[in-house]
Amino acid sequence: MFLKGPLGEKGLICNSFDKNLSLSPSPLVCQGISTEERPRPCYSPENFQHSADLTGQEGLPTPESPFICTGCGKTLRGSLDLVQHQRADFGEKSFMCSECGKSISQKSGLTNHWQPYLNVQPSLRVQCTKVSQLYVCKECGKAFSQNSSLKKHQKCHMIEKSYVCRECGKAFRRKSNLVQHQRIHSEEKPYVCDRCGKGFGRNSNLVKHHRIHRDDKPFECRECGKAFSQSAHLRKHQRIHSEEKPYECDDCGKSFSRISNLIKHHRVHTGEKPYQCSDCGKAFSQSSSLMQHRRIHTGEKPHVCSVCGKAFSYSSVLRKHQITHTGEKPYRCSICGKAFSHSSALIQHQGVHTGDKPYECHECGKTFSRSSNLILHHRVHTGEKPYECTECGKTFSQSSTLIQHRRIHNGLKPHECSQCGKAFNRSSNLIHHQKVHTGEKPFTCVECGKGFSQSSHLIQHQIIHTGERPYQCSECGKAFNQRSVLTQHQRIHTGVRPYHCAACGKAFIQRSKLLKHQLVHTKE
Repeated sequence: MFLKGPLGEKGLICNSFDKNLSLSPSPLVCQGISTEERPRPCYSPENFQHSADLTGQEGLPTPESPFICTGCGKTLRGSLDLVQHQRADFGEKSFMCSECGKSISQKSGLTNHWQPYLNVQPSLRVQCTKVSQLYVCKECGKAFSQNSSLKKHQKCHMIEKSYVCRECGKAFRRKSNLVQHQRIHSEEKPYVCDRCGKGFGRNSNLVKHHRIHRDDKPFECRECGKAFSQSAHLRKHQRIHSEEKPYECDDCGKSFSRISNLIKHHRVHTGEKPYQCSDCGKAFSQSSSLMQHRRIHTGEKPHVCSVCGKAFSYSSVLRKHQITHTGEKPYRCSICGKAFSHSSALIQHQGVHTGDKPYECHECGKTFSRSSNLILHHRVHTGEKPYECTECGKTFSQSSTLIQHRRIHNGLKPHECSQCGKAFNRSSNLIHHQKVHTGEKPFTCVECGKGFSQSSHLIQHQIIHTGERPYQCSECGKAFNQRSVLTQHQRIHTGVRPYHCAACGKAFIQRSKLLKHQLVHTKE
């Protein structure tokens, strides 16, 4: 049977009386029906009495009508509050999901629980089962309306799990389940997408993946309208709006909306990295991180933007990219009102207000507000530079730095000064350059008051006052206060002369020496 929400004059279909009940605005008094007589509260008019005269009324109040519970004398605002209040006292769970057997005390809870099962636009129609008694399995918590159904179900827990995985010891009742599980260890992926070539261990995962290509997203969030291809993704997303975080870490107290995120978080404390790349040996705490990392070696970019055709290695990056076409920013900070296109960007931004920096480097103790910044920082200690330029072989710790470096080879200078037309390959260089026109020197030396347009210039200048010479030549031991000066000095030992005169071919160690030399040709 279906419980139907407000449908005009007809209010609800009562499972106990199987008839339509109209809504009445008059105040009612609950008769406090004994749980022995009626183990579950009912919306029938026989269970309620007007504080005035009920004669001629069909009886069901509006959700706003006042109620008095005769059991405890508490006054409640409406029928829904009264029913919820009774269930809290009696520990009742009146509604059972016919899909999974879960028992739920409130109709609204069943409505929310059922939304992901509906492949249509959300409505108030909810399939439910009204039961006089629920029989709950102690093993898994699944509930049944009949004791015989519970006993039949419990046999599945008593069946011996005779199929054991040799890799991890996990046991299964069916051989087919063991075969599917073993693909995790063997990395076998027999189900391949004919559109992008991505492989899966299970056919069901391939079916879900197909929705990416045909843009099939039947599960829509009622709060923000965002659509998803899988019901599980919708349920996870809805916790953003409810801010529900039921899973708490015993080590640090941090809470998570998903149990999978808590399991992954635990590895921060244990340092466990069970997933290792077979190409380079790098280990990861998450299997998804390993899969994403492998695309560095394979160059695979299966996710293509339907608007501009740009391809991406990760679906998350594609989703972020697609918002550049729409300009949509649905996530707004409740403190300052700033809007963001992604929930992750909002979460990171909120750390500005709270000052929260939960990610700490175990090497030096430095803390970060983003895990990605901590990962990049770790490379300072490890010296890891995984991004290599194919033109000159130079390596970098960050992909963004490699992208900027490549502009040296291709001559690309996309950042142009509006004042003088000078172009730069980095936006930061343009910002520094623009201070030449404005005369702005925001970085001031506290020792002598001299101003600088760039913080790096101030740092170099301050060495004059401290007398520090941190850059030492490994050949002769001579020390310098700037890295660039050391680089120039080392050319004395190496004999490298990178600056050539176009007129006569003479070479120089320093660019300034070349400029002076070129005056000889201009005087002639």
